Amino acid sequence: MKKVFPPNIEKFRVTYGRFGSTKFDGFNGFFFIPYAGEILKVMMSDMMGWDHVSVSYENRIPGWKELHWVKRLFWDDEETVIQIHPPESRYINRCEYCLHLWRNQNQEIELPPREMIG
Repeated sequence: MKKVFPPNIEKFRVTYGRFGSTKFDGFNGFFFIPYAGEILKVMMSDMMGWDHVSVSYENRIPGWKELHWVKRLFWDDEETVIQIHPPESRYINRCEYCLHLWRNQNQEIELPPREMIG
């Protein structure tokens, strides 16, 4: 994740209830972030060797534009971030309209050859 938490996002942090946190929690918290006239629900953590951000809307799955925007909001442009499709035996669906972004903090994620991406 970025070295410094984006200050323009702090005002969207949920500070009450079950998912409440404070600025002292840094990249760990829940946020309601406006994007293109809608509200993105964003939950993030940087624990157990992984950066993790979940992104959802109330009534639909976020698309590529939203995920890319969130990626650039919390990670540097040159950091590789992935979505994971685990084996069915390890799959958990806690939210119907939620997608997740991950980055291993301890090792670089190997990518396919450049000409195979995109």
